[in-house]
Amino acid sequence: MTQDVWPLVHAERAALIEDLTRLDDEGWQEESLCAGWTVHDVAAHLVDTALTTRIGFLVGLARARFDFDRQNAEGVAHRRGDDPQETLRRLRRVARRRSTPPAPLDSRLVEEVVHGEDIRRPLGLTRRYPTEAVTRALLVQTRTSASFGGAKELVGRVRLTATDTDLELGTGPEATGPALSLLLAVSGRRVALDDLSGPGVETLATGL
Repeated sequence: MTQDVWPLVHAERAALIEDLTRLDDEGWQEESLCAGWTVHDVAAHLVDTALTTRIGFLVGLARARFDFDRQNAEGVAHRRGDDPQETLRRLRRVARRRSTPPAPLDSRLVEEVVHGEDIRRPLGLTRRYPTEAVTRALLVQTRTSASFGGAKELVGRVRLTATDTDLELGTGPEATGPALSLLLAVSGRRVALDDLSGPGVETLATGL
């Protein structure tokens, strides 16, 4: 696997920017897979996370009274442009950044891939993600505790088996399917459960 995560992150940002460039105003207002967020909101969140630094994250978290959801909402409000094209310009400006919050660097792939699907799936858009990007995102997500948005505890109760790459994670009843759908499922996107099969799907569903 490539050691440097940033080329993969930058490639995902560039691909999403290309997709967003083709949206009309109605597309920008489409509800994303993130509850309560439109496509426009998710794009603003990606601007915010691209600008986040380790110190800035801690300061922002303290300002939000250590409430991650509030911190994210404040970030969206701050980075969202007056119109979609302004947000898109902001996203272009940060696309090559390498700053990060105090988290494993591969968590940047979780942000880009999962939020990329948060936008694409409701719009009927598809992307063939690099296997390495999806695999690394899935690995870091399943090693991260639920308190930090991960699925470490969940994969203690279910075995994830990818059908499109050589990857098995966790213990328990098996859930099989594409690695991207496994990533989305353990990231709380219930829509991805329809792509999976096996007795472990029920365990995943009850754990979300």
